[in-house]
Amino acid sequence: MRDIAVVAFTQRQEASIPHESEVEFMVPLMDEAKKTVGLTQQDMGFTCSGSSDFLAGQAFSFVMTIDGTGPVPPISESHVEMDGAWALYEAWVKLQIGDIDTAFVYSYGRSSPGSLRDVLATQMDPYYVAPLWPDAFAVEALRARLLLESGKVDERRLAEIASRSRTHAVDNPHAVRRTPKSVDDILAEPFAADPLRPSDLPASADGGAVLILAAGDRARELCDRPVWIRGIDHRIDAHSLGVRDLTRVESAEIAAHHAGVADDRIDFAELHAPFTTSEALLVDALGLGGDTVINPSGGALAAHTMMASGLIRIGEAATRIADGQGDRAVAHASSGPCLQQNLVCVLEGE
Repeated sequence: MRDIAVVAFTQRQEASIPHESEVEFMVPLMDEAKKTVGLTQQDMGFTCSGSSDFLAGQAFSFVMTIDGTGPVPPISESHVEMDGAWALYEAWVKLQIGDIDTAFVYSYGRSSPGSLRDVLATQMDPYYVAPLWPDAFAVEALRARLLLESGKVDERRLAEIASRSRTHAVDNPHAVRRTPKSVDDILAEPFAADPLRPSDLPASADGGAVLILAAGDRARELCDRPVWIRGIDHRIDAHSLGVRDLTRVESAEIAAHHAGVADDRIDFAELHAPFTTSEALLVDALGLGGDTVINPSGGALAAHTMMASGLIRIGEAATRIADGQGDRAVAHASSGPCLQQNLVCVLEGE
């Protein structure tokens, strides 16, 4: 296996970006990432993007964004209809083949023009569930009720997660929700989707992220402290909610095992947990101890950009390691209802 590292990362997240197209707000991020390591698009051995044509409301919408990369002369390119973390995984596999030494990864989403909580109903079972149009908050509320009644979490633990997210997000310029709030104040909030309160729900954002990968000595040439991907794995649970145990995340448990999360201490974890219930489950599934700082950026509770939040978790973790805030971290990405699909990435400093 080749050593692959994250060598550059840029992001932008705002509650709404109404006056710019996806191409317009992504091009500056692309240019900034390339400038960081002194590369041009023609220096990239492979380019892979993640986005959703359905979210954009236009077929093959990702083709327009490719124009922003600078694809002339022709480039080697691919696209996944997934969060950008899965685009990173494809790029990582491509680098493992050995034909290239660098890869350019980006993803983006803009959900503010519509109601994301309702649109996500279209990813449910098309025969029995989607026709009922259950919104994403209601579906997660069903899981929350199961967790509370089983005794696996209580309302105070969920409020503590929400309060910590807000506190961590105070210094994050990309966070949408960063006003501190005490646990008791959160518990006093009226229910938004019983038993979930507004602070238990994600703060939706528009934006995107760009990340550059490099292999071996090439990575060392491009930055002072490469952040190495020491393990990466992704798994998927059953599509139908009725055949899953919603009080655990088995696919995340398996991915964490194969990625090697438990092989050594984890200084901090960036988890793609858009709900407080998501974080509670993922901490247990990944076996994270009390000495691990969870979501130092505030996580997806503080800013949730559909199709980019998972890639941002990897970028946030890599940035903190590169800055010397820790030596080993785990980053997680998810897709689908109730954490159906899970990708786990273990990162280490040089």
